[in-house]
Amino acid sequence: MTFSEENYLKTIYHLTTHLNTEISTNAIAEKMETKASSVTDMLKKLAEKDLVNYKKYQGVSLTENGQLAAKMIVRKHRLWEVFLVEKLDFSWDEVHDVAEQLEHIKSEKLINKLDTFLGNPTEDPHGDPIPDANGNIIKVEKQLLSEIGIAKKTICVGVRDTSTEFLQYLDKQKIALGSSIEILSKEEFDASLHLKVNNQELVVSSKIAGNLYVQLI
Repeated sequence: MTFSEENYLKTIYHLTTHLNTEISTNAIAEKMETKASSVTDMLKKLAEKDLVNYKKYQGVSLTENGQLAAKMIVRKHRLWEVFLVEKLDFSWDEVHDVAEQLEHIKSEKLINKLDTFLGNPTEDPHGDPIPDANGNIIKVEKQLLSEIGIAKKTICVGVRDTSTEFLQYLDKQKIALGSSIEILSKEEFDASLHLKVNNQELVVSSKIAGNLYVQLI
């Protein structure tokens, strides 16, 4: 596959994971910041390779081959993120763009050795699951902080938004994976939350709460 084809597969995979339904060409075009006509042309190529199910005006889904191929791209991306953070001291807001380049390396042997070298991690630095060599994923039960009730104690296990700006905001607030978060109160007006994070109190917007994954403890 070309880099472009891999990027399309990964985009469709991520959209399917979040929406759990067939994906429209417009949704793909918006995500990839390209024209719908360009998306249609690519989908036809991917369909010819038995990587997607595509019929005009009916949405797109990954075939079994397409889903496995997409998971392998995601696997490479997330393993490289772990390597960059754990071994090269990159911060979690720096690794995405570098991993975007490294994920296109074709050597399966290299990726499997990287996996072993890192101790077979199951999550990347943002809390996202890493598929194993067969495409299997260990699913972790998690909820958005915005869905949690008052006086509940939780632990941060992931982020929905992996943008540099959001991750840097979390760093400023000293919120990271593993942080304990207790919801003290919620404003009825704007749904902002008054939190206790690792014994420090702060207020976060509903947008922030809607991008933090937590587990109840």
